[in-house]
Amino acid sequence: MLGSTGTDVVYACAGLGALGAAILPTALAKRPLSLPMVFLAAGFLVFLLPLDALPTLDPIRHRSAVEHLTEVCVVVALMGAGLAINRPPGYHTWSTTWRLLGLAMPLTILLTAAVAGWLVGWPPAVALLVAAALAPTDPVLAAEVRVGEPTDEEDDEDEVRFALTSEAGLNDGLAFPFVLAAIALTTASATGWSTDGLWHWVWSDILVRSVVGLAVGLGVGRLLGRMFFQASWTALRLAEHREGFVALAATLTAYGLTELLHGYGFIAVFVAACTIRNAERGHRYHRVMHAFTDQIERLLTAVILFLVGGFIADGGLAALTWRGAVLGLALFLLIRPAVGWAVQIGGKAAGKERAAIAFFGIRGIGSFFYLAYALGAAQFAAPARELWAVVTFTVLLSVLLHGVTATPVTTRLDRSAPDGPGEQRPADQDRSA
Repeated sequence: MLGSTGTDVVYACAGLGALGAAILPTALAKRPLSLPMVFLAAGFLVFLLPLDALPTLDPIRHRSAVEHLTEVCVVVALMGAGLAINRPPGYHTWSTTWRLLGLAMPLTILLTAAVAGWLVGWPPAVALLVAAALAPTDPVLAAEVRVGEPTDEEDDEDEVRFALTSEAGLNDGLAFPFVLAAIALTTASATGWSTDGLWHWVWSDILVRSVVGLAVGLGVGRLLGRMFFQASWTALRLAEHREGFVALAATLTAYGLTELLHGYGFIAVFVAACTIRNAERGHRYHRVMHAFTDQIERLLTAVILFLVGGFIADGGLAALTWRGAVLGLALFLLIRPAVGWAVQIGGKAAGKERAAIAFFGIRGIGSFFYLAYALGAAQFAAPARELWAVVTFTVLLSVLLHGVTATPVTTRLDRSAPDGPGEQRPADQDRSA
């Protein structure tokens, strides 16, 4: 339990953090800074102060707390991302997304795992785990390169923001089979590998769980969409009540039901959000729900990154080797840009857009969740502190590298684009962090 001094410090930090989450998005707009950068630095500096009463969150000793805190943050962000996308799902309209999901992500995992095994010397299960944890692009830390609030125009999105938002919305769930493969691989190293295990992974972990997530997301989204906008009973037609927290109800319902059915809840939440959006695309209630999820997401992001900064200040990167650091650099400077560029050849994005989509493979809160989840499910043949150091360094690198470059790059793309879909709207400016 915290003493009175410790409690007071926590209250003060929480209050100042909440104010910062409200003020900074507008204050930092058009500047090469981001909300994640500020809160990460704040946590680092505050935890360097001689305040023994500050609570620390060690990802090893408090693994379960880290897992669930990051889990909530990701699912809230997925709902917000799905509600914000104006472009209806389709094979051709989402062609860039399908390329990034079906080709870029598995290739990135394979190449990252290969580099990790060769450079760091990790066994296959450990290399695959780190590669899978770092595979999904993040819907939380990507505010500058995400679409803005919902609008009435289906084509009111440039290809860069749309592709990065839709990719982040789906690849958090699609990375799960590779994390489960790493868990199965490390377990098989003690019990022996069999072809039955491989078929179980393909059938259950890839196909069945993904289909369950898709089906529940569609079902929940359609049911809630009809209820929100078309219910004959006024009490159920929640779009007329304009209660933003209903978005949180939809998020938790879709996620909880899917997980109970052993499906991928991340997929279900994003699909449910897109389905609710399609139920009555032009209704202003989408903006109300999106605004609520955006506020919750910013608060959770501030808390998590403040604690990550504290973890770094307390020596969280002490176990990082130069080989682990090179692995993170290779992912951002070589693997993701090369793979992201290659899979878009012949696609919808033009040269500059293609380069921006390939470069902004932002890693963040989802990587923390996957690592915490996996380390709670199995024992891996590598020190947990080393794995946390590598993943934390990579997220730190993403926060700094992408945080500094996002605003200048997107501003330049907006200026070079013709008036219309590629032009940044006020809503996007408001979301810039």
